[in-house]
Amino acid sequence: MALSLSQSAALSWKSLIQPSYSISHQQPTSISVRKSKAIAAVHGAKAPSTIPRWSIDSWKSKKALQLPEYPNEASLAAVLKTLEDFPPIVFAGEARHLEERLADAAVGKAFLLQGGDCAESFKEFSANNIRDTFRLLLQMSVVLMFGGQMPIIKVGRMAGQFAKPRSDPFEDKDGVKLPSYKGDNINGDAFNEKSRVPDPDRMIRAYCQAAATLNLLRAFATGGYAAMQRVTHWNLDFLANSEQGDKYQELAHRVDEALGFMSAAGLTVDHPIMATTDFWTSHECLLLPYEQALTRLDTTSGLYYDCSAHMVWVGERTRQLDGAHVEFLRGVANPLGIKVSQKMDPNELVKLVEILNPNNKPGRITVIVRMGAENMRVKLSPLIKAVRQAGQVVTWVCDPMHGNTIKAPSGLKTRPFDSILAEVRAFFDVHEQEGSHPGGIHLEMTGQNVTECVGGSRTVTFDDLSSRYHTHCDPRLNASQSLELSFIIAERLRKRRMGLRSL
Repeated sequence: MALSLSQSAALSWKSLIQPSYSISHQQPTSISVRKSKAIAAVHGAKAPSTIPRWSIDSWKSKKALQLPEYPNEASLAAVLKTLEDFPPIVFAGEARHLEERLADAAVGKAFLLQGGDCAESFKEFSANNIRDTFRLLLQMSVVLMFGGQMPIIKVGRMAGQFAKPRSDPFEDKDGVKLPSYKGDNINGDAFNEKSRVPDPDRMIRAYCQAAATLNLLRAFATGGYAAMQRVTHWNLDFLANSEQGDKYQELAHRVDEALGFMSAAGLTVDHPIMATTDFWTSHECLLLPYEQALTRLDTTSGLYYDCSAHMVWVGERTRQLDGAHVEFLRGVANPLGIKVSQKMDPNELVKLVEILNPNNKPGRITVIVRMGAENMRVKLSPLIKAVRQAGQVVTWVCDPMHGNTIKAPSGLKTRPFDSILAEVRAFFDVHEQEGSHPGGIHLEMTGQNVTECVGGSRTVTFDDLSSRYHTHCDPRLNASQSLELSFIIAERLRKRRMGLRSL
């Protein structure tokens, strides 16, 4: 939720999901059963008549990639019915608020900071882990806001980021071939036959963990922990006496002095702006039966919202124009992300944006670019030009993680910090060249002191990787590396604001 708000064998998927519930975000306790109805698109009454009719389950008529094959149809149907009866995790009004903020980022009036785990896990679910990632995002947002002198939109890859697409449906180890691990809400990561069988009950556990995570995030965001006067207390223990920790403390003291001045001028620490913060959640829209089961008709707007998260995105592997994931997403009114690699054709991107945002509503579409530094310098510019020529409004965001994954000599996957930084710089350089707006950064990161990405000022070497390598999927930036990157981006935002040349 926008946490400062006070309101709160392959199976056919046909017939597995019952009619959805509608819920008013203004009265979240009032739920009524409604049959799903066909609409033209997300903004049904305004959409051109040539757009095919959409319904909550129309995605089932399309080809769906990356979905698991559940062995027991009855168990799956029972789980989905249970999820439909559960309350929504987020509410429509909160998603609309995020969309408004993302519209600001599209025109350079705000900056998106989106970060969190590659994939959340049941095993590492704890209050301390949630707190540390939230605290790190707060630190990074202060650094970015100080440099850019603009609002920072804080969106976590949290409270629902479980499912992961896989390039290979199978995994081989020592001559044994098993289905790939697809995320804790689908199957287990232990390499044995029983663990790798998709289990629908995992969706119930994922829902409960997402709801509990969001409940704790709400408490942190509105209960005083995120109050700006605590800026000097947010440093993580293991960052003490480090270069990044010292830089942050120096900046925090400057902020603290500014707060003292503002307090003396009459803006006291009791003001809501000083005491709370907005924080939203997001994840990849991959497991469509789960997403449909948590989709509700908002009685205020008459639109459907995927109430599993405020923002959802379609991945590189599931963004086919005629695919099931795009079909589902075109009918929900949440802000949407589109992951884009160097493989994306400019004309295809324009068509995809048109399908998902036929009314060209600012803030609706965030294009999350993941290419690697060299590809970014060659491939991003044609995408920007094509979208601009089509008159489309999107928020451009850099994901410098997925295009920079390599295999260490030990066999572990890692990402070099220097490559991540090079892609971020390339992203800003291209936008400067095109006269467009770099709207944000999308990171796989954690508040924990892990050793998964190599490099950074507190150098993690290939030999260090095995000491604290905890990820269930892809390597994440640790707290020190994340904070270091935020200082570099903040300096770039400051120079952009001052009208100076790039780094």
